[in-house]
Amino acid sequence: MNQTKIFAILIGALLAALPVQGQENVEQIVAQKLQPILPANGKGGGVAVAVRMNGETRFFNYGFANDARNERVTADSIFNLGSVGKLFATTTLAEAVKRGQLNLDDPVAKYVTELQRGGDIRRITLGQLASHTSGLPNRPGEYEPWHRGKYTWPDFVRFLNSWKADPTHEPGKQYLYSDTAMVLLRIALQRRFNTPFARLMHQRITGPLGMTSTALPLPRDLLGRAVQGYSPQGQPIGKPGMEGGTFQWPGSGQIYSSLRDMATFLAANMGELADHDAIESAMAFAQQPVFTVSPRLKIGLAWQNVSSGNLRILDKNGGLNNTSTYVGLAPQRKLGVVILVNRGKQHATGIGRQILHALAQDQSQPSTEGEPEQDED
Repeated sequence: MNQTKIFAILIGALLAALPVQGQENVEQIVAQKLQPILPANGKGGGVAVAVRMNGETRFFNYGFANDARNERVTADSIFNLGSVGKLFATTTLAEAVKRGQLNLDDPVAKYVTELQRGGDIRRITLGQLASHTSGLPNRPGEYEPWHRGKYTWPDFVRFLNSWKADPTHEPGKQYLYSDTAMVLLRIALQRRFNTPFARLMHQRITGPLGMTSTALPLPRDLLGRAVQGYSPQGQPIGKPGMEGGTFQWPGSGQIYSSLRDMATFLAANMGELADHDAIESAMAFAQQPVFTVSPRLKIGLAWQNVSSGNLRILDKNGGLNNTSTYVGLAPQRKLGVVILVNRGKQHATGIGRQILHALAQDQSQPSTEGEPEQDED
């Protein structure tokens, strides 16, 4: 073993040995950091939080899953994950790469063959789709402002084949957050394995991990546990379990999950679940940076890798007008947190990072770098 590896191991051991907040202080820290987003009158939504530390998970629930039905938030309430759901596509991709079934450098047109008739789309790879470096716009309508309504599959293919790169939208050259790219990644995986993405996700990720409350779309037997979504002002928006967004074909909507399931997903991403070495290896691969945005922000396969002070955080956020979500971990400190809120624009990313810093007793200011809270998926 060379001196560099020995030094890295020693540094990792020293950081892991630094004190974290005692169990008795965790609830106090969580409640304090959440205070700005808890409804003043106790209505208009709620918050579900899971904290992973010292190899154990603790759940903290606040407010209401559904005001009208007087149902409180629990660890088994089911939330719209928004863009946090992108991690399931990139983890599925990473798992397939680790199996040798495809490569990050594979052109997406290799699997979505309709795109072989296109132009610049043929240059985009699976790895670029997964790391927001494809150059594709966040949503097709930004490139086609004349388009009206949602995008059907034929609409989407037409858009992709007509798309042209430019100096600010060049594959592999810049970080541009893109829902479009992630939806296309689902299709590529679906085509490669001749399996609908929802089933593929279940076969490879959620099924083996026992995540029985995670689905796309939400089936009838889980709808009763779906939370009502609320606007930032606390007004109901849509129906529990509804699918929304830009795209209109099966499997293009949002993924739903419970806090309990997402805590399992978090623990697996921290490498702390027994008998799941293959999935955890794929998750570790997905977390590795593939593109540097700035000295303190790097991008993996959907994961953000942010640094502030002595703390390095891997995280992913999401949001719609009626949901705000976050999953983050500090690998060297063996800390993790999940935040699910059934209200829009609740700054879950900032709060999640504050909780991780407080638990690690790191006095540096949490990073504000990374993608903004998304208003649509």
